[in-house]
Amino acid sequence: MVSSDSSSLPRVFLVPGGDRRLKRGHPWVYSNEVRMDEATRALPAGGLATLHRTDGKGLGVGTFNPHCLIAFRLFSHDAGAVVDEAFIAARLGRALDLRRRLFAKPYYRLVHGEADGLPGLVIDRFDRVIVVQTATAGMEALLQTVLGALEAACAPETVVLANRGAFRRLEELDDEVRLAKGELDGPIEVHEGELRFLADPLGGQKTGWFYDQRDSRAFVANLAPGGRVLDVYCYTGAFALAAAVAGAAEVLAIDRSPAALELGRRAAELNGVAEKCRFAEGEAFAELERLAGESRRFDVVVADPPAFVKSRKEVKSGLKGYRKLARLAAALVEPGGFLFVASCSHNVDAESFAGEVATGLARAGRGGRIVRAAGAGADHPLHPGLPESAYLTSLVLQLD
Repeated sequence: MVSSDSSSLPRVFLVPGGDRRLKRGHPWVYSNEVRMDEATRALPAGGLATLHRTDGKGLGVGTFNPHCLIAFRLFSHDAGAVVDEAFIAARLGRALDLRRRLFAKPYYRLVHGEADGLPGLVIDRFDRVIVVQTATAGMEALLQTVLGALEAACAPETVVLANRGAFRRLEELDDEVRLAKGELDGPIEVHEGELRFLADPLGGQKTGWFYDQRDSRAFVANLAPGGRVLDVYCYTGAFALAAAVAGAAEVLAIDRSPAALELGRRAAELNGVAEKCRFAEGEAFAELERLAGESRRFDVVVADPPAFVKSRKEVKSGLKGYRKLARLAAALVEPGGFLFVASCSHNVDAESFAGEVATGLARAGRGGRIVRAAGAGADHPLHPGLPESAYLTSLVLQLD
């Protein structure tokens, strides 16, 4: 277990004016805002430390990584706070109380990083199965403390560590996917209302499931009764299955992962809609172009891709990708039909994304109106001082 008597922690000092971001409520400190003397550079990656102004005034406690662009991640503005299992348990308890108020069933994102006061930590709950992701060296160092607090709060039967992704590589952490507790002999069920889906925490993307689009799935499903639905980048078919259960006449779901498609087929059986769902392997852009060449049209088209922009240097090319996606998808929508399109690239703001979608529609020769603009669900709260936490944006448009 990691614990800290704050008086014994290393002290990290900012350069003059380096506290401007913190004053605006931002919970990160970048490396160029830190006085990187020899002693500071020698501190262990991810260790607990207290943060101070140049005059010595304490600004808080958090974790420090001298090798990373985001050097300091704030846990508390109280420089005297002790970050131990009781501290983690209190933050976890607050997060759990919020989710219990929001959801009747224990299927939700339990911890969403900075917004829940636990930077670098994501926890998804699937009833008695808990999936944990640590994205930073600091949270990796606190992992056993987190697991102890989690055991006391939820007593899960199974805990999966799904530690993979680009953020870990930025912190010089290796990927690691393993069971920390219990057993898992195959995919697990995910419940959203009366819907039953399948997720694979050990072999799937991220935690195996995407709770963040829960509300959007429900909204789009309400547009589907009696219609033809296309779901590209469908992964395990969550949008497709929600539409089918809501009364879509036929559904085509496309993804390039055979394993994800197989989970979609099995979930279609679970929900009694297998006869109206077809799951096809293919690359999204190529399949959209092929369907257009066949003069296919759909009443609802869903395009929910993985992040096109994973770093700031990819913004320009990623925006072109969203523009092209909107253009190709819009060409397949029946007049009066609906297009759902989303971005989970935190480097792309909602205004820029909407602009590229509008350009894509114009190049497809389509007009219409935005009927819904949304982000992630309530179990993915936003940190009020961290614009980067608003990573997901989506639009629903009715096209003429």
